Amino acid sequence: MNQTTPDPASPGKRMLSEQVYAHLRDAIMRGDHAPGDALKPQDLAKEQGVSLAVVREALVRVVGEGLADRLPNRGFAVPAFSDRRWQEIAEARRTIEPVVLRLAVERGDVDWEARVRAAHHRLTRTPAYLPEEGEHYSGAWAEAHRVFHRTLLEGCGNPALMETFDRMWTASELARRWSAHRNPGRDGADEHRRLEEAALARDADTAAEVLTRHLTLTAAGLTGCAHDGPAKDA
Repeated sequence: MNQTTPDPASPGKRMLSEQVYAHLRDAIMRGDHAPGDALKPQDLAKEQGVSLAVVREALVRVVGEGLADRLPNRGFAVPAFSDRRWQEIAEARRTIEPVVLRLAVERGDVDWEARVRAAHHRLTRTPAYLPEEGEHYSGAWAEAHRVFHRTLLEGCGNPALMETFDRMWTASELARRWSAHRNPGRDGADEHRRLEEAALARDADTAAEVLTRHLTLTAAGLTGCAHDGPAKDA
């Protein structure tokens, strides 16, 4: 009797693919793979006990998020340290996000205002550092930080712009985690407070200006991280 070939789009395969992708993404963000390290499909497949096809699908997804590079004739690798790379991402964010924030301030409704307030409240109530995580940002704070910035922009009502934000955020978050020990005197809490206040006051000019400065300071903190090396266990 001939065996039926499993449907590549079956719910089981999709779930397995999602699990492998999530594992690989988290491993890269945690720093389990050093900058520039090769991501070998055969090794990853053996480690996870899955097929090469599932691993390659996961690798393509993390490449799409800016968490890995696809190198001609060399397979996949974690992004290498490069000031130019991080500054290009920072430049893209400074160019796009203030424009999107202006749209959000103009278009956002009362529900958006409520979400912004809630996201900022959660950010202020989430400890940035935990004893067990040393001097590095906690995972809970990192997520609250992402949600706050994303919520600010969601008022634009444009899914394409939000997809662009998601990709830029993920790529810059990797660099931020690698350089979390920098900018020790920066008052990020005040910057976030001013962002919330300007957005909810419907002051698009001030909101865009505050966000631009916020992103500029972030970029300044990333400069030189290529020479210092990544922060461990970030």
